[in-house]
Amino acid sequence: MVSQKLVTYLARPDQADLIAIGELIAAGKVTPVIDRRYGLSEVDGALKYLQAKHARGKVVIDPGI
Repeated sequence: MVSQKLVTYLARPDQADLIAIGELIAAGKVTPVIDRRYGLSEVDGALKYLQAKHARGKVVIDPGI
């Protein structure tokens, strides 16, 4: 038997983390990848797309669409 240790990690970003990420994005050092955008009326389609595991980036629900 091999000795293994299971570790659970939950990220809890705080304000300082979010500010730092925002600064990296603004500086162009990090680019968020958005695969698709869906309007509020298309949430069902967005969930089906996610469940099919086709997403290559973030799937965004945009109420402005």
